[in-house]
Amino acid sequence: MKIEIWSDYVCPFCYIGKRTFEQALKKSGFESKVEISFKAFQLDPNTAPDTEISAYEHLAQKMGQSIEQAKEMTQGVAAHARTVGLEYDFDNMMHANTFAAHRLAKWAESLGKEAEVTEKLLHGYFVEARNIGSEDVLLAIAEEIGLPHDEAQAVLATDRFKAEVENDIEEARQIGVQGVPFFVVNRKYALSGAQPLETFVEAIIQIAEEEGIRPALKPLGSKTSYCTGDSCDA
Repeated sequence: MKIEIWSDYVCPFCYIGKRTFEQALKKSGFESKVEISFKAFQLDPNTAPDTEISAYEHLAQKMGQSIEQAKEMTQGVAAHARTVGLEYDFDNMMHANTFAAHRLAKWAESLGKEAEVTEKLLHGYFVEARNIGSEDVLLAIAEEIGLPHDEAQAVLATDRFKAEVENDIEEARQIGVQGVPFFVVNRKYALSGAQPLETFVEAIIQIAEEEGIRPALKPLGSKTSYCTGDSCDA
């Protein structure tokens, strides 16, 4: 089952949706039956790369509200995040242009590290309140998952992987993606938004049945030795 997820690293529901979807895959028994790839999307492409505006200020400007009203809006989001084990730090969060982060992720994908860098970027931004628009922060994140510093620096200093990011964004426009997270399964089925756990589980099971995919078998009991009874473990 091939799953493509369009998301942006400054989208609070993208991280919530990612975590909920992961839980749904595990609960449904299809965790080992999927191939996941992440697609770039920018909610605020016009954000200046060197912006130093707080998340509250950005939200207030975008919604035409006061800072206090923006803070109130985030309380519900933070509470939602806690239900999936995420503690958002809106108080210290800075808004960021994510184009460079998406380019870094595309480079990481070429090295087989897409999942790791995606999780690091989302966790860094929402839980650790790191400024992922900063080159220094992006370089630190690359190093933390074992990517070579010099090559990461070379990627960020040029326009490498720019086309790949732009292709994802254009593809999203062509298939009608208007908000993220947006999940596409086997290029046939779509789910939009951070759906409740059971909605994700039901959708995964339904799609798997239609595609003829069976869940992985769940072993009963605990493994105590290499050979037991009439079978031996590989």
